[in-house]
Amino acid sequence: MTTIKKILFALGMLPLIWLIDAAWHDLLGANPIERAIRFTGDWALWLLLISLSVTPLRQLPGLSGLIRVRRMLGLFCFFYAILHLMGYVALDRYFDWNVLMKDLIKRPYILMGASAFLLLLPLAVTSTNGWMKRLGRNWKRLHRLVYVAATLAIVHYWLMVKADRLLPAVHGVALAILMAWRMAQTANERQSMHA
Repeated sequence: MTTIKKILFALGMLPLIWLIDAAWHDLLGANPIERAIRFTGDWALWLLLISLSVTPLRQLPGLSGLIRVRRMLGLFCFFYAILHLMGYVALDRYFDWNVLMKDLIKRPYILMGASAFLLLLPLAVTSTNGWMKRLGRNWKRLHRLVYVAATLAIVHYWLMVKADRLLPAVHGVALAILMAWRMAQTANERQSMHA
């Protein structure tokens, strides 16, 4: 593991270390389970948007090496998404599948979050070099689902908050900018192929 990846790994673990320490010292407020679930969800979404930012940022002078950390950022996103989901399933709902199914049907934000997670799952599984070779050009097609997953995650966030929707809106604008950049790049690639 290169030095930059070691540093990134350490940084990626800091939110979890903070969360464990805060829980240990009873610093998560009146509803620690809800705070932990929201905290891990926030980090999953932030890391998802940061990982999507790597491709446009690497085109800036001196930042081409960022591409080497995109996979780790994506896997950290998935790691915090798993913690977010498990916090909800295990700590909030105590693995009560009847309650979980009712939540899935009655609460649209739960359905959006579950859908986002299900889309991230194959992306995490196929993030290895071996899967890239096996899937060939289809690997890129599959991994474009990350934009759908990010959209669903932001809708999940938007529907979940009841009052202050500023942060979900900021996340939505950031994703819209990244998607517009991606579409412009795809259009440029198609033009150069036909030229």
